[in-house]
Amino acid sequence: MIYYHKHEVRWSDIDANRHLANSTYVEYCAQTRMAFMTKHKMGVAQLNRWGIGPVILHERYSFFKEIYADQEVIVSLEISGSSEDASIYQFTHKFYLPDGTHCATAEATGVWIDMMLRKSTTPPDDILVIMNEFKTENTKLLSREDIKALPFRPENIDANLFDLNR
Repeated sequence: MIYYHKHEVRWSDIDANRHLANSTYVEYCAQTRMAFMTKHKMGVAQLNRWGIGPVILHERYSFFKEIYADQEVIVSLEISGSSEDASIYQFTHKFYLPDGTHCATAEATGVWIDMMLRKSTTPPDDILVIMNEFKTENTKLLSREDIKALPFRPENIDANLFDLNR
């Protein structure tokens, strides 16, 4: 099943090139996910009660057609990947104009965290039921190995290398 959420492109959503700013794509995806979660009884109040929160670990985009101010854009959400217990998830978002023109695609991979321990956790069964409802025949089975295979790893450096006066 696919969920759709409509956004009205505001002046503040546009960049110097007069099209939808890169940061706005991130915001629209996040807002679509939260609208989906709220509609399916996984909103902020429920997350607080459960003591968990969703965390995006990796997000990527492909852009096909510009989106401009004062347009409407519909952003889809589908579960494109999930671990068996839904502790790891992947959403695919597609950006459409009202006439069905496909403008961009985003993929976001994340985990649920325990808000007190700040560690990944398994979500309650209520979330698992909804996640399973929105899986498609193409939904991938994810594991910790998929998290380890994400393309970037932390690389700490000596802070003395920061010369901000150059």
